[in-house]
Amino acid sequence: MGSLFVAAAGFPTFLFTTALVVVVIFWLLVAVGVTDSGSFDADVDIDAWGMGGVPVAVPFSAMTVLAWCVSLTATVLLDPVVAPGGGRAVVRVAVLAAALLVAWSLTRLLVRLWQRLSPEEPGPSGTESIALPCTGRMGRADAESGQAEAAAQDGSTAVVRIRRPGVESPTYGGTGLSHAYDDTGEFLRGAPYDATLNPLRHTA
Repeated sequence: MGSLFVAAAGFPTFLFTTALVVVVIFWLLVAVGVTDSGSFDADVDIDAWGMGGVPVAVPFSAMTVLAWCVSLTATVLLDPVVAPGGGRAVVRVAVLAAALLVAWSLTRLLVRLWQRLSPEEPGPSGTESIALPCTGRMGRADAESGQAEAAAQDGSTAVVRIRRPGVESPTYGGTGLSHAYDDTGEFLRGAPYDATLNPLRHTA
């Protein structure tokens, strides 16, 4: 057990250990509604890396976990058989490169597998999601962050970014009604919603 802690705190695993702590904190913030899983989607393009189609935080988190596991395992196995000194330093640099490559390859594979098992279905988005009932996801929705599932009359659904200025909604599962689309921020504005007032209930 002691060798695991030493490896996790040493080069190169320490780099991934630090990133893993950041990942854990991020998903805890998502769980309590402080932020949402799509927070970095507008800032980072991962399509060129073969990992598009999912929120940026998901493949980044997967890569971090996989790289940490590969680096930790390789360090624990190789350190006892490699003499300290320049040789061990070279091996650890090689472990760093290998961990990143293996993690990236496996993450691409997982993303592609996910896309095959969960093909995208057409659903409401952008201005098409205005005046649609929404169900909260990933914590609460407020003026700074929020995610919700918008449901159209034909039964299709889509996960959308939603904000509720001045109103703190219930946690996961709370309901709201989208009433405007913000082109700049690319999110919907929502308001409290009563299911009995669903505008879709009165249409054919």
